[in-house]
Amino acid sequence: MSTPALLSVQQVLRKSFQSLENNRKLWKSTLAECTPLMVSLGNLAEQIKALANVQISNTPLRVFPDLQERLHFKLVLAVDAVLGKLNEKMCLLQSVRDCISNQVSGAFQLYEQNTDSLDLFTCTQRSAIAPSVADMLEWLQNAERHYWQQFLRRKALLQTLRPDNISLLESAPQRWESLESPSGDEGITDTLFKVSFFMDSQ
Repeated sequence: MSTPALLSVQQVLRKSFQSLENNRKLWKSTLAECTPLMVSLGNLAEQIKALANVQISNTPLRVFPDLQERLHFKLVLAVDAVLGKLNEKMCLLQSVRDCISNQVSGAFQLYEQNTDSLDLFTCTQRSAIAPSVADMLEWLQNAERHYWQQFLRRKALLQTLRPDNISLLESAPQRWESLESPSGDEGITDTLFKVSFFMDSQ
C-alpha cells in the first residue's frame, strides 16, 4: 500500500524525470548548434595560418597598403565573434545543467524529509509500473553527474581557445567532438525508457 510520503516522493521523481527528458532535448539541440561554430573556428585558424605563410608584399596585392595586417585583423575579429557565440551556447548548457541539478536536489531533499516514513523495504520495492525509489534516485544522480562533467569539460576546452593560439583553434573541432560521452547518453536513454510507464502513471 502506498503511503502519502511515498506518493509525494514518487510525484517529485516523476517531475524530475520529465525535467530530465525536456532538458536533455534542449542540451542536444544546443550541442548540435555548437558543431558548425567549432568547424568555423577550425576554418578560420587555417585561414590565419595560410595568411601568415604568404608574403603579400611579394605579390601584385602589394599595391594595397597594410593589406596583410587588415586581413589578419578581420580574421581575428571573426574568431572573436564565433567564440562569443560559443560562450552564449555555454550559458544555455549551464542553465540546462543547473535546471537538472536543482530538480535532482529537490527530489533528494523531499526524500530526506520523509525518511522517517519510508523504510528500506518501501524504498527498494519495485512494481510492474514503478522502479524502486532507490533506483530512481540513483539514476537521477547519474544523469546529474553526466551533465556536470560534460559541461565542465566543454567549458575547460573553450577557455583554452584564443585567436593567437592557432594550433589549438585548428584542433578545436576534433577535441570538442572527442568530449562526447556515448555511454553517458545511452545511460540516460536507458533510464528514461525504464521510467516511461512510471511517468505516464498518475
